[in-house]
Amino acid sequence: MIAKTYSFGLMGLEAYPVEIEIDASNGLPAVTLVGLADTAIKESKERVRSAIRNSGFQWPSQRITVNLAPSDIKKEGACFDLAIALGILAATGQIDSAVLKDYYFLGELSLNGELRPVHGVLAMSLAMANLQVKNLLLPEENSHEAGIIPEISAWPLKNLKEAAQFLADPGTKQPFKLALGQIMRENADYPVDFSEVKGQHFAKRALEVAVSGGHNILMIGPPGSGKTMLAKRIPTIMPELALKEALEITRIHSVAGALLKNKLFIGTRPFRSPHHGISDITLIGGGSIPVPGEISLAHQGVLFLDELPEFQRDALEALRQPLEDGSIRVSRILKSLTFPACFVLAAAMNPCPCGYYTDPHKACRCSTTQIARYRAKISGPLLDRIDIHIEVPAVRYQELSSNLPAESSAQIKERVDKARAVQRERFMDKRILCNAQMSHKQIKEFCVLGGEENALLKMAMAELNLSARAYDKILKVSRTIADLAGSGDIRQEHLSEAIQYRSLDTGLFV
Repeated sequence: MIAKTYSFGLMGLEAYPVEIEIDASNGLPAVTLVGLADTAIKESKERVRSAIRNSGFQWPSQRITVNLAPSDIKKEGACFDLAIALGILAATGQIDSAVLKDYYFLGELSLNGELRPVHGVLAMSLAMANLQVKNLLLPEENSHEAGIIPEISAWPLKNLKEAAQFLADPGTKQPFKLALGQIMRENADYPVDFSEVKGQHFAKRALEVAVSGGHNILMIGPPGSGKTMLAKRIPTIMPELALKEALEITRIHSVAGALLKNKLFIGTRPFRSPHHGISDITLIGGGSIPVPGEISLAHQGVLFLDELPEFQRDALEALRQPLEDGSIRVSRILKSLTFPACFVLAAAMNPCPCGYYTDPHKACRCSTTQIARYRAKISGPLLDRIDIHIEVPAVRYQELSSNLPAESSAQIKERVDKARAVQRERFMDKRILCNAQMSHKQIKEFCVLGGEENALLKMAMAELNLSARAYDKILKVSRTIADLAGSGDIRQEHLSEAIQYRSLDTGLFV
């Protein structure tokens, strides 16, 4: 007898329906899996066998053939266990096979029949919303992901036995639903705030400019100056997430298995801070069937690279495409996939290997050669994609001990939102969102300088020995500073401030 069940597979961030055919026929008892199944799926026959027996059902003394269609796409993971088990029960007459056509099934089975959570449920639920069948049976721990999609009915289950009982009498349970608006509000708070940062007014201003224009930023300063503390608070002044953005971020984290048990929906801007020993594959994504890397997990948020020169050269160079395009294309033998990777890059480094080259109170122990070798680890093409370089000096005792209130994230964000609103109107028909994304042609259109401003920039280029790549960056940042000031024109004070944000080009740390 042949039975059919239905499930989902993942290809990158997209889910696709999988039809599972089970044939129980006479012959030597055996289970054969076909349809380009990976090792985890091939091992499912042992999990399914034990789960069926330990759930009070009979394991058939027949030859079982399981086909996963479409057969030309490689499938991986343990999410097909429940569908295979129910299909075997239907093929051997232990449950009614007619009801299976009205449901999709997800879940890994333990040996005693308990259902374990799987990755990518939100992506599968979004795909299911466009299909005719709207009922999804899945583990309880995944119900929050599926429950936020109003178009489908998610039925949470504890084990295989409960799944069989539900199929026999669906009226015994209610589908799990969540109010998405309420979930967004409950998950929109950040645990940190800029009011907790003492001093560093210049750095805070630079971060405000960076977020207002979507600019990447590099902070240079001695150990303990607060670079990491500042970076962690960048998401708190970024524009609030739209519902579409929040769903996209949650989907990426779901596919990557990065959702926390106590936070199954992401309503805040991501902040990712990978260790400097990370490989280029882990950073950009990969695998036999590519999965998202750290840069995609930072999508619509912040990617913070502390100790920037200590990262592997290959990993740093892999950032060049996503910083330019806002996405990353990962090519493997089996498949080439594109993952979103639109983020603000915030990086931090010491001015020298020991960290105290610019510190007025501690002597630097590094030679000129050591400092040059340390700086050379960051290539010119990568620096070309970082608009703002600033110094973050050590905080003085008077500032640390001060009880004066510091400006909060909410106050800074209010100004950022106004600047972003100006840019949305400016680029309404340009297919870009912020000043940092302007092309050279758009810079000429929107960053027109007057006579005095042209003279100032010309003098800065000559006197400070600014590189050619600094020219466009200064104009972009000047445009953002003018937006923050509510000015339609770029004035001298805007240019002067932008020039200050090119520390590596001005020779401050040479």
